[in-house]
Amino acid sequence: MKYNPRVSSSRRKCRKAHFTAPSSVRRILMSAPLSSDLRNKYNVRSIPIRKDDEVQIVRGTFKGREGKVVQVYRKKWVIHVERITREKVNGTTVNVGVHPSKVVVTKLKLDKDRKSLLERKGKGRAAEKGKGKFTAEDVAQPLQDVD
Repeated sequence: MKYNPRVSSSRRKCRKAHFTAPSSVRRILMSAPLSSDLRNKYNVRSIPIRKDDEVQIVRGTFKGREGKVVQVYRKKWVIHVERITREKVNGTTVNVGVHPSKVVVTKLKLDKDRKSLLERKGKGRAAEKGKGKFTAEDVAQPLQDVD
């Protein structure tokens, strides 16, 4: 369902917008989910990936491997993780690109900007946690008034 009338739902236009996106937009699009313990700690589901984060690969041939992010290659929509390499025919080793959605962030490199981002995102989520939830006591209270 289309929510925003200013955003097209045309496949052609969406693909064009995606593949011609500037680096600042690609940063947001190249977000990676946080591990379950980090998710509970910060109340945040995903975060834009960054150079010195530690990640675990959860899909593909390198599934289960862990390492530090060496490079975020926005032009190619991939990240390079240390020790995730392959050997070329001429003998040189090259990093294998992994899409950020196929990894889980296990350890964050925190600086003041990243901390403020997590705080800002987490604050909104914390307010939503109790939203719309009823406990047994909440329901029982009005029923006693009816008698």
